[in-house]
Amino acid sequence: MTIETETTASAPRNLTFLRTAAAVQTLTLLFQASTAGLLLTSSRGYWLHDLGSKVMYAAAMLYLLATVLDWRRGGGSPRPALYATGFLLLASAQVALGVAQVPSLHVPLGVVMFALSTLALACAVSRGLPQRPAARDAVQ
Repeated sequence: MTIETETTASAPRNLTFLRTAAAVQTLTLLFQASTAGLLLTSSRGYWLHDLGSKVMYAAAMLYLLATVLDWRRGGGSPRPALYATGFLLLASAQVALGVAQVPSLHVPLGVVMFALSTLALACAVSRGLPQRPAARDAVQ
């Protein structure tokens, strides 16, 4: 009984870190999209976008760490960690395209990254929630 209590108590903490990391990553990408628009209208836009890129990259590394810890401690599937690794590679490409000033690839990749991060956040939030019964099970 004690073992079950310890396992149950540690699971929400791991999920909280995973959910927080996914939320931070998604919010930093939203910030990047906002500052990309500022690049067109303000002299401070470049500075904010440059700073945001560093924070976004750190957030992608934090999310990778959270998925690896969740996998290793929780005993779950390594698939989210593989996805987070791929996302970090996309973030590396995004930074390289930004430095090389290739907006024709930089901007669409940013949109794809925001969509993928939002999907990862939705998966992290929905994980561990109680399952609702299917409609056919509720009728019977």
